[in-house]
Amino acid sequence: MKELLLAISILSIKSGDAYENASKFQIENHWLGFEPAKTEEVLRTEKRLNVILPEDYKAFLKISNGFSAPNTVEPTFMKIEEIDYLNTIDPDLVKIWAESNSEAGNNLRNSLLIAGKGQEQYFLLIPVDSAKGKWKYWKFANWYPGEREYKGLKDYFKDVLEFCEEESLNTSK
Repeated sequence: MKELLLAISILSIKSGDAYENASKFQIENHWLGFEPAKTEEVLRTEKRLNVILPEDYKAFLKISNGFSAPNTVEPTFMKIEEIDYLNTIDPDLVKIWAESNSEAGNNLRNSLLIAGKGQEQYFLLIPVDSAKGKWKYWKFANWYPGEREYKGLKDYFKDVLEFCEEESLNTSK
């Protein structure tokens, strides 16, 4: 996954798309990530939220504790200590979806917001059976209906890289 994150960082910074979200340090180092999360921070968050986070998310956190948005259509991944239930962070959104679509509303009610706090797009982890390590991965944005589901974080970041590559080709024409 680190190679994917590095490729996204390089393309995004080279194109100028990341300048809105990245720090001077990140731009100079061609890395949209941060220092890795400490194991204790992950364990503390799992205890606070009463879940066992998915292994691929914990692997991501060992690479970078958060990740700046590479463009305006992707969310910023939050530091482990900032993640929380969407129902705590954006209860109005959960309430609206629960009233209009019970399945999506239930998923949103139980979801963890790991990216996009204060942004127009979210990336959510939804426990299907967290004790067995089964999670849903959703990108949820106000500009397309419903959710976009991914098999895991690696698939999401592959999609982000493809988008960055397409944008890079389009701007070089």
